[in-house]
Amino acid sequence: MRQVRAGQRGGDLLHDDLLWLCTTCANCLRVCPKEVNMVRVMPAAREQAVGQGAVPRELQDVFEKTFRYGNCLGENPRRRALWTRGAGVPVRVLPQDPGPVDVLFYVEDYWSYHPRGQQAAQAFARVATALGVDFAILGPEERTVGDSQRLAGERGLFEALAEQVMATLAKYQFARIVTPDPHAFNALLKEYPKRGGHYEVLHYTQLLAPLVDRLPMRSDLPPRRVTFHDPCYLGRHNGEYDAPRSLLRAIPGVELVEMARCRENGYCCGGGGGGMWLDGLSGSHTRERLSERRVREAAATGAEVLAVCCPYEVSRFEDAAKSTGNEQLVVRDIVELLDEAMVKSADGGGGDGA
Repeated sequence: MRQVRAGQRGGDLLHDDLLWLCTTCANCLRVCPKEVNMVRVMPAAREQAVGQGAVPRELQDVFEKTFRYGNCLGENPRRRALWTRGAGVPVRVLPQDPGPVDVLFYVEDYWSYHPRGQQAAQAFARVATALGVDFAILGPEERTVGDSQRLAGERGLFEALAEQVMATLAKYQFARIVTPDPHAFNALLKEYPKRGGHYEVLHYTQLLAPLVDRLPMRSDLPPRRVTFHDPCYLGRHNGEYDAPRSLLRAIPGVELVEMARCRENGYCCGGGGGGMWLDGLSGSHTRERLSERRVREAAATGAEVLAVCCPYEVSRFEDAAKSTGNEQLVVRDIVELLDEAMVKSADGGGGDGA
């Protein structure tokens, strides 16, 4: 770990770009014989740097957008639910239609606003509808849960976001929260309870895995070789490796092939711990971005499809496939693959539901 060695040599880590290269993926903690927990050390050091104003411009821009708009992309909160117009199925928005609901679908920023993320959100809505899941979204009242901002050193912003999010959640009746974002999943599961926010929280793959055998699947799907990238904050941080693979294996024609580095030894995409917004800085200090190296590993399996289940990853890996000359590798969120494999009914959903 370069950051540890720099500290041991007496370097000023708070004013060194090394401080921002750690993605808090926790692989170093997994193998460290002395159990040095950089997932705690780095955010604490970054918090000190943020307090001194020593923050990369890319990251400061994200902090400002999050503070002003409640999302890292700087988008108008009133546009949070616009993705639902292309879903082809009705999506209930709680502020417009309050009342008890089983699943509060916490969409988060990239599935709400990013074009590729919106496609996955629409696919989730169709799959959930086909399975008869009772779900609703917060729409314009949703704010980011803020875990990546916390790990990037903006604890004050995270605390403010957590207070706002918990106040919003207290207005509605729901049984459980489901999110596509492993970072939001991590925060709601581990950080929010420290502040009084106790919820049943699932990643969307955990919701769908027990239900997928009810999904009407097409019989004309061609064979495809698919490899899967484990998100660090779903897998290594929270121990969920099986639900995504269960969904992939349920799709007719899919041959699941594992990369050499998978499950607890999975390789980071580079987006965690604020890395999603620091590609400019990291690119000036590395020969190859983590996402590019991971795409090369995926291509080496002979897979036609790289499957993911984190909102950060589709755009990261699609860009990396282009920059590494692996355009033949198709990048899809698992829920997009389920949606493609599902028999569609006349209303855009599948079958008759669960």
